[in-house]
Amino acid sequence: MESVPEAESKADLSDEEAICRRMVLVCGTSTCHMAVSKNKLFIPGVWGPFWSAMIPEYWLTEGGQSATGALLDYIVENHAAAPLLANHAASQSVSIFELLNKILLSMAHEQNIPFLSALSQDTHVLPDFHGNRSPVADPKSKGVICGLTLDTSEKYLALLYLATIQGIAYGTRHIVEHCNAHGHKIDTLLACGGLAKNSLYIQEHADIIGCPIILPRENESVLLGASVLGAVAAKKFSGIHDAMKSMNAAGKVVHPSSDPRVKKYHDAKYKIFRSLYEQQLSHRSTMAQALQ
Repeated sequence: MESVPEAESKADLSDEEAICRRMVLVCGTSTCHMAVSKNKLFIPGVWGPFWSAMIPEYWLTEGGQSATGALLDYIVENHAAAPLLANHAASQSVSIFELLNKILLSMAHEQNIPFLSALSQDTHVLPDFHGNRSPVADPKSKGVICGLTLDTSEKYLALLYLATIQGIAYGTRHIVEHCNAHGHKIDTLLACGGLAKNSLYIQEHADIIGCPIILPRENESVLLGASVLGAVAAKKFSGIHDAMKSMNAAGKVVHPSSDPRVKKYHDAKYKIFRSLYEQQLSHRSTMAQALQ
């Protein structure tokens, strides 16, 4: 948990209250969604509560998505355009994901759409390719892509990549809403890990969840966390809280779009996202009955 710039802090909240309104996204191969509370909160489909597991004297709630960065890799690497995309990225000395982001910006400009997210209006992804860890806790859940065509171009791969990012973000929105419905009051996210370095990934999450996302000033969050613990062990600070406040610092803060059309768009896609799982349950039941 990091200190928030003065402009981003809520002046009427104590440190204890503010820290309980944040959720950390540790986003890499998979994503862990970690939030703390002073009260013991039992939330169906979410791990915990664990006492003093992350911050001393707080209960930890931990949600998760089993495949996020791994899913994006899977979508990209298994597409027909992947070799061509890799060659183009290498020739431009950028990563594949940086190139995909550039392609999406170009597509949005070419199509003269009101905002980049709208490129995915006909493509919807349920990202449960490795089951659903939270909040439905269904290991049998499968991934779904709705809206595929025969297009094998780099542009279409970029569109699938965007829709997958959005599907992952809708999953995080589902987790946040579920936790808030069971006692949390999360209104701010903090993101670290490899995916936090992808500007499109973070902006889509901010727009979809409707929360500001605070990025760490120090990119190597694991090393910083180890340093905090080491400083406390060496008696440089009286405890974890003091060390966190002194050694941590927020970097960039990414805000949700202020365009009401963006919210309306994502609210509509989120309904479709939720329906994809409900349809899957119905299909599963139909086939189970057929095999009886």
